[in-house]
Amino acid sequence: QVQLVESGGGLVQAGASLRLSCAASGPTFSSYGMGWFRQAPGKEREFVAYFNWSGTGTYYADSVKGRFTISRDNAKKTVYLQMNSLKPEDTAIYFCAARRPRTTTPRAAREYDYWGQGTQVTVSS
Repeated sequence: QVQLVESGGGLVQAGASLRLSCAASGPTFSSYGMGWFRQAPGKEREFVAYFNWSGTGTYYADSVKGRFTISRDNAKKTVYLQMNSLKPEDTAIYFCAARRPRTTTPRAAREYDYWGQGTQVTVSS
């Protein structure tokens, strides 16, 4: 069982930066692939970024590529999402998610086993 707790959201102006954190509990954090998703009001949850369990691969949505960076610290059982050059369209609830090793796409929310409660990010214009 893995529990995930996000933090670091807030209200910022366009162009600013935020760093989200996701603290995980459980003894096998290093064996999980970790992802970030977001959900804006009235929209479906969408993939943002992913860091695989082996630490050899990261994936990003086209909408955030070059602006967002996902990283993980297995010793601290924490995954981060550094968000730079924020835009109003980045406004959403951001969710951290974990999945056991598998070969299926990391871009689909259904492929994850555990979810955090989310943290709100609001970007004003």
